[in-house]
Amino acid sequence: MRFIIQRVSESHVKVDSEIVGQIDKGFLVLIGVCDSDNKEIADKMIKKLVGMRIFEDENGKTNLSLDKVGGSLLLVSQFTLYADCKKGNRPGFTRAGDPVFAEEMFEYIISECRKKVPVVQTGIFGAEMKVSLINDGPFTIILDSDEL
Repeated sequence: MRFIIQRVSESHVKVDSEIVGQIDKGFLVLIGVCDSDNKEIADKMIKKLVGMRIFEDENGKTNLSLDKVGGSLLLVSQFTLYADCKKGNRPGFTRAGDPVFAEEMFEYIISECRKKVPVVQTGIFGAEMKVSLINDGPFTIILDSDEL
């Protein structure tokens, strides 16, 4: 499982020119699932995500987590996080999770995040989405379950 976490001052997702998810201060999280993932892995990733201390405190140190700053989450499924670029110039996506399984895992992640964070918005799984953000910092973290 892979999460690309971007600290944002605002972000939104559009599908067919309509905003389907929108947050102010918080994290935009692009989520990639592979077939070897499971709920235990998702739980570890979620715990790391919501505990991530990358907001500045009164001394300018990145020391505050999402809950300490009243931040929100915008979760977006992104199978391309498992792109294989080893051969040629056209990426392959065979390492990405089966769409039915990946959607189940994405829905699980959403439901678990909603237990921990008051405001959780999402994109639409499998839809053609337009994601806009103002990356605050910029600050981007890559979480890979193989490295936790």
